[in-house]
Amino acid sequence: MAEYDLDVTFEDDDVAPDLSGVSEADLISAISGLPKNQADVAQLVLVEKRTFSDVSQRLAIRQPELVRLLHRAKVQIGKTLGVSA
Repeated sequence: MAEYDLDVTFEDDDVAPDLSGVSEADLISAISGLPKNQADVAQLVLVEKRTFSDVSQRLAIRQPELVRLLHRAKVQIGKTLGVSA
């Protein structure tokens, strides 16, 4: 199953890392350094495990924008923690 099922594309050189092996404490620490809009999305999706639908409604943003923000957040978290794709 694809990570994102919405019609959103990203640059090939901007691949989001696999954060599944990152501890929750490290993830929360890295999220705290993100811009607020990315941090909000990352906290709700990556830490609280909320659905895209729930998060988009809660933050009053469209799902494609949520996907873009989450992607950017994951890329930055990966850089911060030294995790690659």
